[in-house]
Amino acid sequence: MIVIFEKDYLRELYENGSCKDKKHRYQPNVTKGYKRGIDYLKWASRKEELFSINSLHFESLHGDKQGLFSIRANLDYRIEFTIKETIEEQILTICNIVELSNHYD
Repeated sequence: MIVIFEKDYLRELYENGSCKDKKHRYQPNVTKGYKRGIDYLKWASRKEELFSINSLHFESLHGDKQGLFSIRANLDYRIEFTIKETIEEQILTICNIVELSNHYD
C-alpha cells in the first residue's frame, strides 16, 4: 500500500525516529513500534492482509472516529489512518498517533 503522512511530524517520526516539534516527542519504544507499524502498512498490498498480523490489532474505528482505521504501535499507543481504495491500489494517510488511555477524550 502507498503510505502518505497527513502531518510533517508524522513523516519525521517515521524517517528519523524523532521530530523537531517538542509537542510530539515519544519514548523510544513508541517510536520503534510506530516505525514497525508503518513498515507493515507499506508491506501489505491490501488491508485484509493486516488482519492476519495479530500484534497489530487492526480495526475499523467507530463513533466520532468513523472512517478511520487503527493499528497498535505498542500496548499504550495506536496509529490512526484513513484508507482510500482504488482499483489499482490502496492509499493510506497516516493521521495521528494516539495514547490509548486518552483516545476516548
